[in-house]
Amino acid sequence: MLNSTTNTLQNINEDISVGTKLPALVLPPITRTTLALFAGASGDHNPIHIDSDFAKQFGMEDVFAHGMLSMAYLGRMLTNWLPQSNLKKFATKFTAITQLHDVLTCSGEVIELFTDNNESLAKVLIKVENQNGVSTLVGEATVVISS
Repeated sequence: MLNSTTNTLQNINEDISVGTKLPALVLPPITRTTLALFAGASGDHNPIHIDSDFAKQFGMEDVFAHGMLSMAYLGRMLTNWLPQSNLKKFATKFTAITQLHDVLTCSGEVIELFTDNNESLAKVLIKVENQNGVSTLVGEATVVISS
């Protein structure tokens, strides 16, 4: 099994270079059901995400998505690309609200290759954009591409 993993990492390393684009993850529109399911799964039942009347009391048009939902989608995109065990660092910054019915696209691009403690690593810029091209979440990930 170890040889299989090593071979896979060697193949990954050969295919990754600065400028490599990760396979995009395009999600279906955000719905109230999406928000309710995420609230249940995450334990985040903040009413601003699930109660329209509450959200409107605070000047919002309606409920909006949890920021961590978008971060979870970015995590899915990363682990669709490489195994979770290859993920060394994953940091993001929220830049805009994800509204109901937004269609989100997660993307990433390798911006640096480097070595640390005998591991070959890649730094990846990652982001989530809505259907209007507005970035709602931006960040970086560091992944192992060979060891």
